[in-house]
Amino acid sequence: MELFELLLKRHGARHWWPADTPLEVCVGAILTQNTNWVNVEQAIANLKRAGLLSVEALWEIDRERLAELIRPSGFFNVKSARLKEFLGWLLRRHGSLEAMFDGDWRELREELLGVRGIGPETCDCILLYAGGKPSFVVDAYTGRLFSRLGLIRETDHYEQVRSLFMDALPADTPLFNEYHALIVEQCKRHCRKTPICAGCPLAGLGCGE
Repeated sequence: MELFELLLKRHGARHWWPADTPLEVCVGAILTQNTNWVNVEQAIANLKRAGLLSVEALWEIDRERLAELIRPSGFFNVKSARLKEFLGWLLRRHGSLEAMFDGDWRELREELLGVRGIGPETCDCILLYAGGKPSFVVDAYTGRLFSRLGLIRETDHYEQVRSLFMDALPADTPLFNEYHALIVEQCKRHCRKTPICAGCPLAGLGCGE
């Protein structure tokens, strides 16, 4: 929590995830794999202009047409297939996003991880930002920052790093939401691949390359 408070004081609330609906979060979580958010925004804008940001519309559209609309996100053929996999599973298993999020989120996490194309980071983004569930999101920025702080090892896998937060913090969705966003902001400003340590809010906490 000390780290959280230092980051919040410096960077302020980030107001994540940038989306209008839970479905838009789910789509964005899949499209942001291996690309940056600017590209994802362009792809989502295309879907909005085409009137396709509903579960039914995305499921019914031809996969080749979907791939063309999401082209700005990169790997568009793979991602169109992953969107279809997720939507097909959602409709068969739950029928709607509301029903999907209605049950125990821990059981849902195990189910989501079994959907082809949904890895742990994408899964936790869907749970946290679309479903409002207290499941901490770990990404490459998390690994970079916390390994430099000496709190994890660079070789630690996703679940090991996630457990650090899940075990040490209260199960609080707004906290997890804000913490993840602040980690991203910190790594964009200071903890880059080549770090910019001048003015870092975490200076003096044992951080090192």
